[in-house]
Amino acid sequence: MKKLALAAAISLTASHAFAGGMAAPVIEQPTMEPAVVEQQTSSSAGGIVVPLLLLLVVAAAAASK
Repeated sequence: MKKLALAAAISLTASHAFAGGMAAPVIEQPTMEPAVVEQQTSSSAGGIVVPLLLLLVVAAAAASK
């Protein structure tokens, strides 16, 4: 009877010890954030268009008086 009780105790202990099993670890791939590409636009006028238009409007207003 003692051997039966010992076998039952060992089998219960062993089942709890191996309940999780040995699974291979899951390694996630590192995620990389997308690169932000900034494109700079340039005009051939080089910022002279707006002052010339303003001068044209002022000249037209002065000529109409």
